[in-house]
Amino acid sequence: MAVPIQDSIFDTRRLGELKRLSGERSPEALKAVAQQFEALFMQLVIKQMRQSASFGDAPFDGETAQFYRGMADQQLALNLSKKGGLGLAKAIERQLGASMGLQAEPSTDIPAPPRTAPLPGHAAKSAAAASAGQNPPDNGNAASFIDRIWNHAKQAAQSLGVPTQFIVGHAALETGWGKSEIARPDGSPSYNLFNVKAGSDWKGDTVEASTIEYIGGVATRRTERFRAYASYDDAFRDYARLIGANPRYAQVAGQSDAAGFARALSRGGYATDPMYADKLTRIIGGNTLRAALSS
Repeated sequence: MAVPIQDSIFDTRRLGELKRLSGERSPEALKAVAQQFEALFMQLVIKQMRQSASFGDAPFDGETAQFYRGMADQQLALNLSKKGGLGLAKAIERQLGASMGLQAEPSTDIPAPPRTAPLPGHAAKSAAAASAGQNPPDNGNAASFIDRIWNHAKQAAQSLGVPTQFIVGHAALETGWGKSEIARPDGSPSYNLFNVKAGSDWKGDTVEASTIEYIGGVATRRTERFRAYASYDDAFRDYARLIGANPRYAQVAGQSDAAGFARALSRGGYATDPMYADKLTRIIGGNTLRAALSS
């Protein structure tokens, strides 16, 4: 879907079209909105520059001249924002795109991970891969990841009364299909596929990792302690116990609907990402998981 970008300050029709399409949460609409925001910001900058450079009342600087100069400045700001401007539009596009689960225009920057996915400094590659539509792995990599965890996921799924692919999808979201699993300081695996944090009640091994938390809707990088296990079997059993025994996740058990499963986890506070349920739902029902299961 192509979203028309305003070329002229007099072209209000395209602004109306943009307002209508903005409700569809598409990457194209996000790009256009970000550009409009940068144009508004640049208008304020130019206006401030005009005021700072003013020498007082000029003989030919009447209201009419100020009116037309204001329109010229608005058009200048719009033109500059279309050509890249300050780079503010791209920054807004990436930031909002990450929180909405949308893929922003390709950038040389490393994309932020989808929610609280840990990023061990020595092992992180691209935790954003798990976000639906963002750099999905090829089916071979996804199939390999699924083969590695399927039997463990099946046991956890049976314990919770949910389809096995729900558990697999959850692990895929948390680890970018296994590409960003938390590692111990010596590089050995922690087997923590669900990024379960180590609270005061945890008596087992722990590992520290950098993570993204959403505080007030803003992505913030923090260092947290996570649980470390001796095997995938221990990790999945602990996950099933954590979800099954915690009243916050009472609505997770027995779910047969992917969206219901994802919403129950999100409402229980499993993640701080406001788009977490949408991302998990898309992964569970997405082509990557479907193709890997059929291969």
